[in-house]
Amino acid sequence: MKRRDFINWVGLGLIASSLPVAIAACSSQTPSATGDWQTVGTSAELDKTGQLLAKNSPAGPVLVVSTSKAAMTAVNPTCTHAGCTVEWKAETKKFACPCHGSEFGVDGKVQKGPATEALKTYAAKIEGNSVLVKPT
Repeated sequence: MKRRDFINWVGLGLIASSLPVAIAACSSQTPSATGDWQTVGTSAELDKTGQLLAKNSPAGPVLVVSTSKAAMTAVNPTCTHAGCTVEWKAETKKFACPCHGSEFGVDGKVQKGPATEALKTYAAKIEGNSVLVKPT
C-alpha cells in the first residue's frame, strides 16, 4: 500500500469516527424539550416576594408565582402580543403586560387584548429547597 493511500484511509477513519459526536453536538433537543423537571430557583427566593422570575433558566424564561399558600402557577412571562415581560398582579390574580395592557389569567389564557394567544404554562412544584418546572 502506498503512503498516500494509507494516509487517506486514516483520515477517512478519523472523520467517520467523529461523525456521531458532531451529530450529537448539533442536536436541537434541549433539556426543556425532553419534558423533564428543570430547576428555576429556590423556595426562599419564591417566599421572599411571592414570585420568582428566571429569565435564563434551562426551561427558558419562567415566572413562578404563589397564587395561594399551597398553590403555584408558572408561565413563560413573554407577552404573546409584543414580547414584553408580563408582571404578576397578586391583588387581581392576573398577569398584566405593562406595554399594551394585555391581561392573562392564572392559567395563562388571554382575558384582555390586544394579545390573542395564551402564555405558555408549566407545571410547578417545590422539591427540597428547589422550585422545579416542566412544560405542560
